[in-house]
Amino acid sequence: MKPLLIALWAITTREALRFAQQRSRFISALVRPLIWLVVFAAGFRAALGLSIIPPYQTYITYETYIVPGLCGMILLFNGMQSSLSLVYDREMGSMRLLLTSPLPRWWLLLCKILAGTVVSVLQCYAFLGIAAAMGITIPPMGYVYALPALVLGGVMLGALGVALSSLIRQLENFAGVMNFVIFPMFFMSSALYPLWRMAESSALLRDICAVNPFTHTVELIRFALYGQFNGMALLWTMLATMGFMVLALWGYDPGRGLLRRKG
Repeated sequence: MKPLLIALWAITTREALRFAQQRSRFISALVRPLIWLVVFAAGFRAALGLSIIPPYQTYITYETYIVPGLCGMILLFNGMQSSLSLVYDREMGSMRLLLTSPLPRWWLLLCKILAGTVVSVLQCYAFLGIAAAMGITIPPMGYVYALPALVLGGVMLGALGVALSSLIRQLENFAGVMNFVIFPMFFMSSALYPLWRMAESSALLRDICAVNPFTHTVELIRFALYGQFNGMALLWTMLATMGFMVLALWGYDPGRGLLRRKG
């Protein structure tokens, strides 16, 4: 048990130190959702305004509605950026050295995902603090209830990023893959507008958004921030997490990589 914890501490510390040396990464992680919150919310407010947003049954502004979605944006972008470092580590050889250690491969990948999740959650709370300073009120206990939802969402998106990184051969190709994953996942979700409002324009688009795992992650965070529990969102997020973890383990299977090189 002790070697497992040492590996978790070492990988988390390495990720934290790398993040601390990249101040632009922290600033961009906050500026991106703040731009959506300050600039784009003005246009969307005209469409939704102040209303009772089902199923939350609470009188909220549009800015308050999109805050959980913007937290999901931070988790999504940071999960992909952490996976970008995996591609770099693989090219430099450090990833191969890590996976050849006597510890279980699934634990090493999980440590990498958890390390990125810790950084993502800290960024989310920094964003929530700025939002609170701007007058966007959330129930005080909502910040506590949201922690498990943020952690689970960060693990799910981190596992997705790790699975995608196993398919990338060169670092230059990862940016294109990120664009084909991040933006569809974000815009085809309930991060910016409710699904019931989306169904008014396109039932097909609404159905696509309903099966998007990012939608359920956002809903899990949104309900938690208001002190409510969404069992269906939790179930789908956990299933997606397990599915992405299986893909990540399959992608970093040394035996499969050896067969590929021989073939």
